[in-house]
Parts: sequence; structure tokens; C-alpha cells
Amino acid sequence: MKTTIRISVLFVVFLLNVSVSNAQDNSLTSTYKLEVINNLSQLINDNYVFPDVAKKTEEHLKKQLLDGYFDAFNSNETFAVALTESVQSINKDKHMRIRSQQPSNLPEMSSERMFKEHLDRMERSRVGNAGFNTVKILEGNVGYLDLRGFAGLETGKDMADAYMKLMSRTDAVIIDLSKNGGGSPSMVQYLCSYFFNQKLLLNSLYWREGDITQEFWTLDKVGGLKMPDVPLFIITSERTFSGAEEFSYNMQTQKRATLVGQTTGGGANPGGTMRINDNLYVFIPTGRAINPITKTNWEGVGVIPEIKTTIEDAYSKTLELAQNAAETYRIKRNETYNQLFADLNKELEQYVAGYSDSQILEKLKICQEANLFNESDINALGYEFLMTYNKPKRAEAIFKANTLLYPNSANAFDSYGESLMVNGNIEASLKNYQKAVNLATLNKDENLELFQNNLEKIKQKLKKN
Repeated sequence: MKTTIRISVLFVVFLLNVSVSNAQDNSLTSTYKLEVINNLSQLINDNYVFPDVAKKTEEHLKKQLLDGYFDAFNSNETFAVALTESVQSINKDKHMRIRSQQPSNLPEMSSERMFKEHLDRMERSRVGNAGFNTVKILEGNVGYLDLRGFAGLETGKDMADAYMKLMSRTDAVIIDLSKNGGGSPSMVQYLCSYFFNQKLLLNSLYWREGDITQEFWTLDKVGGLKMPDVPLFIITSERTFSGAEEFSYNMQTQKRATLVGQTTGGGANPGGTMRINDNLYVFIPTGRAINPITKTNWEGVGVIPEIKTTIEDAYSKTLELAQNAAETYRIKRNETYNQLFADLNKELEQYVAGYSDSQILEKLKICQEANLFNESDINALGYEFLMTYNKPKRAEAIFKANTLLYPNSANAFDSYGESLMVNGNIEASLKNYQKAVNLATLNKDENLELFQNNLEKIKQKLKKN
């Protein structure tokens, strides 16, 4: 008797599950599918970068609907896949995808829903770390960055600068884009700018709305040290897509990097996500990329690496290439540094008062631009000539050059003031000590008290004279 009851209960549960499943499978009515295709067609016609292709896509969708092609798809998930395959069969655009989402219990137009979506975006941003996954220094002083996405500058710039700073002293750089699906063109532009000193047009984006073309040039300044001549390698895969492809293509066409791995996904048309209804949304490309060198882009063909490997071998092959390039780079750089130092030392050894100051400034500027000397290095060099070699006039020329190269440095003016005092030019010394105090006050320099004490000492000295 108990067994019979148990079987009956299980049978009722089975029937209920079948009933619920059938209800879900049959939840997409013909009217629903017609509304979706009408809404989707309208969005594509209004926004897709190629209007003629948009019209053909609409015609194809509606023909398939009339032919009953979509009858077999009874969930938003399967319907979205079918719609994606349908539109891509006409436009061949890998960016245009229809996706499903879980329906929200909140009204579509409500502050609660907007706030929930905001929190969801924040959470994705925290987890994604603005795309910056891993940075490390590998054997041979090779910097390695695993970049999974190009976040917008408003959220990713500080992260970009921090990660690039960690690689700023490396002798070769690997940027791994094998798991990068793209992102912001502005972040692509920003990261590209780290690897160029000259002003270059990297890419242009034509936008259907407004019939405008937006140009992306290298930026004069970034939030860290530029690496215009450091050997650069990029790992690509079939998953490398969109903005990640642009970064790769920019570097390849400018002959700035070596690409290693697989041909990329082939999506060059940027755009944005648009809501079809409460359950479905679509990414519609509203623009297209135009490379200034090739006059075309990588849409449908991908970016082809110079060195093709399997994805399994891409990392080891790239590291081998980068380590060899780093060694060559070090040798060449040190030869350059030795020559620059010899040129500067020659000017200092042959110092002529009233003539050599400008020559020393020129040589120090060249050393600065080559990253051989920074402000602290120049300051230390000045004290070597002032204290160790007892050549105060040469030291004065060095300190003066430092104030011209770093005009916002309180310490540079304080050191220059000291050399002027040693050389007996008290009034000029006073002016520079005062300049140091003014800058330190403005910049909230932690050494303000020291600079104030030095200023007071020179004032007392001037009174005694």
C-alpha cells in the first residue's frame, strides 16, 4: 500500500514537471516572435553602419519567419542563437549577436532596475579589474601583461598606468591578447601611445550617425614612462576580437610589434548593445574601422600574425623571441648610453665659462630624453662636481640645466642656489632659494622646512655682507 502511494506521488510530480517544461517550451508565441523580429529589424535599419545590408537582413528575417524557420525555437536562449545565425548569414558581421537575459522582476523603466543594473556593472568591473589580469617580469627582464579587455578610460586609465609602470624598466614587453574580446577604442589608443614617441594616426572610426569619421592619434603624454623603442610582442588567438584586434593591427601596420599565435576573430565594426525587449538584446555595429596605412580593416579576415603557432605553443615561442630581442636591445642601449655619457663628459672636461653652459644643457637634455638621467641623477652629478671634484663652476652649470629641464622642482632650484652661493653670487643664490620655497609651498613639498631654513641662512649671509 505504501509503495503504491509513493509511485502515485512520483507520477504526479513527473506530470507536473512535464507540464511546466511544456509551458516553458511553448512560451514563445508566434506573436512574440513577430514582435521580436519587427523590433530587431527596426533597430538594425536605424543603426547598422551599412544601411543596404540592414535592409537585406530585415527581408531575410521576415522571410524565414513566414517560412516557419523559427517555429522550432521555443526558448529565448535558442531563439537568440537562431536569430544570430540568421542575421550573420546575411551581413557576415561577427559583432552582431543576439543574446538572451533572465527577465527581471522589476519594471523595465524604474529607478530600482536602473540601480540594480548599475550594481551589476560595478561588480563586473571589480571582478574584471578593467581587463588587467596579470603582470610580471619574466627571465631576461621581459615584461608580461595578460590583458583580458580594454576598459573605458574613466575606469581603466589608473589601472593601465599602474601596470605599465611595473614594466617600465624591462628590455622587452609581451602583451597577451589571446583571451581579449575587445573594448574601448580610447583605451586602445591610450595603451598604443605608450609605445610611440612620434605623432601618428593609429586608426579611424566611421560612424553612421552624423556621417562622421573619428580619428585616433597617438597621445603626446601618458601617465607613465613611454617605451617607444622597447621590443614589443603580442600574443593572439582565435578569441582575440574587436578592440584587441585593433591594438594588434595598429601595431602590426606601424611595424611596431611582432605578432605571435593564431589569426584573430575578424570583427572590426564597433557599436553598442541595444534592447530588443525585456528578454533579448542585440549588439549592433554602428561604425567601421579604417586603418590609415591599409585603408581597410580586419573585418571577416582577422589579423594574421607574423609567426603562426598553436595556442599551446604561443607563450613559449613568444618568450623565446622576447628574451633574444631583450638581449640585443640591452647591448644596443648600453652602447648608446656610453656614447651619450662620453659626449657629456667631454663638455664638462673642456668647460669654458660663458660658453659651455648651453652645451651642457643640450647634452643633459639628450641624456634625459634617452632615459639615461632623470632629475635626481642630474642633481647627484652636480654634487659630484661640487663636492668630490671641487669644480663649482661646472656644478653650477649642471644645477642650472636641471632647473631648466625640471622647472617645477623645488629641489632643483635649492641645489642651484647652493652652487651660486659657493661661487659667491649671493643675490642670485637668494633668488633661487626663494624660488625653491615658493615651489615647495605650492606643491606641498615634504622638504619645505629644509628649503625655508636654507633661504633664511642665505638671507642672514646677505645681511652680514
